[in-house]
Amino acid sequence: MRLTIDVEASDGAARVGCIRTPRGELPTPLFMPVGTRGAVKTLSSADLEALGVPLVLGNTYHLMLRPSAEVIERLGGLHGFMDWSGHVLTDSGGYQVFSLEPKVDDDGATFRSTYDGTTHHLTPEDAVRIQASLGADIQMALDVCPPLPAPDDVVRRAADRTHAWAQRARDAFLAGAEQRLDRGLDQAQFGICQGGADHRLRAESAKEIVSIGFDGYAVGGLSVGETRDITLPALAAAIEHLPTDQPRYFMGLGDPVGIVEAVGLGVDLFDCVLPTRLARHGTILTSEGRYHLKGARFEADERPLDEACGCVVCQRWSRAYLRHLLKVGEPAAPRLLTWHNVAWTQDLVARLRAAIRAGTYASFRADVRSVWD
Repeated sequence: MRLTIDVEASDGAARVGCIRTPRGELPTPLFMPVGTRGAVKTLSSADLEALGVPLVLGNTYHLMLRPSAEVIERLGGLHGFMDWSGHVLTDSGGYQVFSLEPKVDDDGATFRSTYDGTTHHLTPEDAVRIQASLGADIQMALDVCPPLPAPDDVVRRAADRTHAWAQRARDAFLAGAEQRLDRGLDQAQFGICQGGADHRLRAESAKEIVSIGFDGYAVGGLSVGETRDITLPALAAAIEHLPTDQPRYFMGLGDPVGIVEAVGLGVDLFDCVLPTRLARHGTILTSEGRYHLKGARFEADERPLDEACGCVVCQRWSRAYLRHLLKVGEPAAPRLLTWHNVAWTQDLVARLRAAIRAGTYASFRADVRSVWD
């Protein structure tokens, strides 16, 4: 399922478009909340539908361990398992190569389960098969995500392995196409380019992944702790060589300035745990920046979390009440704060789309930077 993006408006390299899949339409730029274990933490599938979220991300590593890809497939794939009518994108386990530091060789990665300590070997072909069982609309090729900073030879080896694994993943994906279609699964596969902060290697990696011929393309291995003045030039070096008629996905980016800046370079899709993780710890995203709700100054504050926000949380409850729930450990607090942060992020991207359509991206970017930088 080669995905294309119909560009409806542009302002410089920033673009508004629509990605059409057998399940429906994805408006871009688009931010997807992270549903690591089959749910966005504290929210249900019904909540996501009420929030108007069209696409969520699931984590292959965690889902293959609990409850297992086989169980999920037997229960109707992630859509049936979650009772979710929207789109699902599954990562490949490549981020866990970065975060869990497994043993990596040319064949694949050997992980120790974070649940019970058992050992699991994951190859590019395994990742294809598991993600087919999970039934996502979009699956990712297995890649190697090196830390930043890292020695040049480590970054080069990660890029070379990513390219070799990408070809194996694509071959396995195409070989299984008929079997997936027999199951009624019309799945797309994205390739991922790596290269650290090396602009030349980023360009080389992008061209190498494009030559394999994926259904869409992602930039991985950035926004892993480096500063924005390192991230954006490396991203630009990769984007220059990714097709203009297919989706471009920046993996793991969720801060407001980062999203707006990356859209200005031509990125269409994003994911990140940032809005939901901040919410669970009491940090609120607003039109005037972020603040921590546990602060004593909010004890009797009658205002909503964000006076410019129209979400149901801001329409009903005060900062004082929500702070109280948070301070006494009521389970309602992380759910309501997560609802707000997800709604706020969705609205940010909707306003970004509107600015691009109006030809006012530059002023929108300046406004966001004035608040968040």
